[in-house]
Amino acid sequence: MRKLRFSILLLALVAAVPMLAQSRQVCLETTEGNILLTLYDDTPKHRDNFLRLTNEQFYDSLLFHRVIKGFMIQGGDPDSRRAEPGVMLGEGSTDYTVEGEFFDSEGRLLHPHQRGALAMAREGDRSNPERRSSGCQFYIVWGRTYATTQLKTIGEKVEAQTDHRVTMTPELMDLYRTVGGAPHLDGQYTVFGEVTEGLDVVERIQQALTDDYDRPVNDIRILRAYQSQ
Repeated sequence: MRKLRFSILLLALVAAVPMLAQSRQVCLETTEGNILLTLYDDTPKHRDNFLRLTNEQFYDSLLFHRVIKGFMIQGGDPDSRRAEPGVMLGEGSTDYTVEGEFFDSEGRLLHPHQRGALAMAREGDRSNPERRSSGCQFYIVWGRTYATTQLKTIGEKVEAQTDHRVTMTPELMDLYRTVGGAPHLDGQYTVFGEVTEGLDVVERIQQALTDDYDRPVNDIRILRAYQSQ
């Protein structure tokens, strides 16, 4: 009888805890190695869009068409699939954009641009004041570490650019001092995942020799993208 009561109590406790959605993972097989991405469940619009495109094989054979050393690597332009060498890329897109997902229900920043962050590219503020994301182009942050004085200056700019919704908290300062990233983008571009394996591949790609358009001189291609669980 005691064992039965324990089982009933355990079931009641389980029922009282909200079910957490399982994280989704996408593997990018590239010419430089594999990158495993974990997508966040608190950015569902971006998560579901990225998974849908992945399952439709949209990203297969696309290039990392924009690479800036010490900053980020960018891919997802459909025009890059058959692009001739030296051609400027970055204008290709889908026929839709995705609503930005920057803050939680209490107005707090969901995810920072730390090293390894996965985010969606977008048009600039002038043509895109709502800061809606591209339907397909994404980037992975490499960034760098910052000194405290630098972070204070960046924090003031970001706070102004986000109508005081993003502040450089002690936690963020510690993150960017130690892990590194791109703090000037916080609250303005949607971070919806992170690299959980293959950060060494990202490091290698961001060191690639590039042309005047920031396109790698030697093509770096996503051979295949697939959902790994």
